[in-house]
Amino acid sequence: MNDHTPKTGIKRRTLIVGLGALAASPLAAPAIAQKRYDDGASDSEIKIGNIMPYSGNASAYAAIGRTSEALCKMVNDAGGINGRKLTFITYDDGYSPPKAVEMVRKLVEEDKVLLVFNPLGTPSNTAIQRYLNTRKVPQLFVATGASKWGNPRQFPWTMGWQPDYATEGAIYAKHILQTNPNPKIGVLMQNDDYGKDYFNGFKAALGKEKEGSIVQLSTYEVTDPTVDSQMIQLKNSGAEFFFNITTPKFAAQAIKKAAEIAWKPVHYLNNVSSSFGSVLKPAGIENAQGIILALYRKDANDPQWANSPDILAWKAFMAKYMPNADIRDDGHNFGFSCCSTLIEVLKKAGDNLTRENVMKQAASLQNFEAPLLLPGIKINTSATDFYPIQSVQLAKVEGESFKLFGNVLSNETA
Repeated sequence: MNDHTPKTGIKRRTLIVGLGALAASPLAAPAIAQKRYDDGASDSEIKIGNIMPYSGNASAYAAIGRTSEALCKMVNDAGGINGRKLTFITYDDGYSPPKAVEMVRKLVEEDKVLLVFNPLGTPSNTAIQRYLNTRKVPQLFVATGASKWGNPRQFPWTMGWQPDYATEGAIYAKHILQTNPNPKIGVLMQNDDYGKDYFNGFKAALGKEKEGSIVQLSTYEVTDPTVDSQMIQLKNSGAEFFFNITTPKFAAQAIKKAAEIAWKPVHYLNNVSSSFGSVLKPAGIENAQGIILALYRKDANDPQWANSPDILAWKAFMAKYMPNADIRDDGHNFGFSCCSTLIEVLKKAGDNLTRENVMKQAASLQNFEAPLLLPGIKINTSATDFYPIQSVQLAKVEGESFKLFGNVLSNETA
């Protein structure tokens, strides 16, 4: 993980890509209009590669891949992008880094995709990052908020999408300290790069003087059956605040177990588990009341957004292209919003469908309002800024919706 300071120190790195300057000569002028393609692109098709945990302990995220695939079908039904149909090729990696490498090599070397879009999970993306950068294949809009996806100097072919974990962790820490200057904090953390990135940002924002506020750090492995024993350990520590750094399956277990053992700390849940469908409902809505999260997307099922044009469009898409899906599963929301950003990039790329130009366009988004983002949150990138979304707003679970409070916060104001 990058060891940046979450408040203002997210490092910007120079992107080492870019089209060579055209010679200032009349002979060079026709080249501007020429179509240019790399593997995976042609006059009629754009091949998009994807890996997703359709099986295993992280399979709750499968809805993301299925939604992206369905959105590509909707785009094709409307005529494609600049006349080209999208071919979405997605494989199951089971949230296993070795399997992720195998599937990504298949996408690049056999399927000949133009890019790998939205691969999920910090461990899997870490495993494939060097390979894709060596091959100069875009690893675009990865489905993980690890801070290292914004390092264009070292990895110019990798870009994140969602707010980075370290910044989100910092926002929770600062909110706790505003609430109680001398808190007793318990942390449950998945023991991998994803968990450590959240925890390091959280700890850095507490500061050296307040690090001792963490009275219990309990970890689990993604292969563990439950986190029941860790929750008992956390309750016994006397912690009054709880930072829950877990993926959906374990988040639901932790919420449910806290209720069973009558432990009622002020509960902060990481955004990756902010789903009513895959987390809060299985845990028991009554057990989730008051949980605090940092959000950057609208809850598509919240009545306050019922008449928003993007929500109406999303619901129409779901009804037509995913009629049997659980619309309370936030993965559908995430997949739709993120894939819409990819579609914008491909539109901007026009007839220059080289991998280099795809990355150039992805690094040139200005105030792009992807559907389903909260008001005031926009996507901005540049050659030195590979963090598309850097703002969140705190919310509490209230009834069966999220009640937003406070201002939109960014890494600069965390």
